[in-house]
Amino acid sequence: MKKTTNGKAKQAPAAPRVAILMGSDSDWGVMSAASDRLASFGVAHEAHVLSAHRSPEETAQFARDAKKRGLAVFICGAGAAAHLAGAVSAQTTLPVLGVPLDASGLGGLDALLATVQMPAGIPVGTLAIGKAGADNAAILAVQILALSDPDLAVELEGYKVGLAEGVAEKDRRLQESIAAKRPSAARTIAGKAREADAAVSARRGARPRI
Repeated sequence: MKKTTNGKAKQAPAAPRVAILMGSDSDWGVMSAASDRLASFGVAHEAHVLSAHRSPEETAQFARDAKKRGLAVFICGAGAAAHLAGAVSAQTTLPVLGVPLDASGLGGLDALLATVQMPAGIPVGTLAIGKAGADNAAILAVQILALSDPDLAVELEGYKVGLAEGVAEKDRRLQESIAAKRPSAARTIAGKAREADAAVSARRGARPRI
């Protein structure tokens, strides 16, 4: 533990617990959603560009060494053939979460199938295509870590409560919006009713009712 200039002990940065891997730096625009979500829970993590096809040895070595370095979960994003998550899973017993990316003209469906259709014995937990998948991969990683981290479990409970409160707030705003429009709608209906009544009375030669 290092000391600061005022002599007080300085806490060392927490060791990464989650590794975010992607096949290209161009994938960071999507995969950064996983990093942002992990950061919101205070989960230390790291991100790297590794390719199942262009750097297979480096990818395999990284996966094999991960547990010794204290990593606990992988989040792998890849598009098109999307073999990164599977290649990592083949080299480790740590949980691997795959995020299919839209990197071709097929809208990410090719990556989804490549990620989810793993052979028996080499599992990859596959999330949705794109940013929603990256975000959910991070939340799922937090849920995995929270199984052995009571403080993180409490954070997760608070997050779920916040989701429910957000839904309740949206419903409240919707109900207020509907209620605000009801008086004007009622006046419009009443006005049209009076107009119709007046037209009927006029045809009968009677004085319109007001």
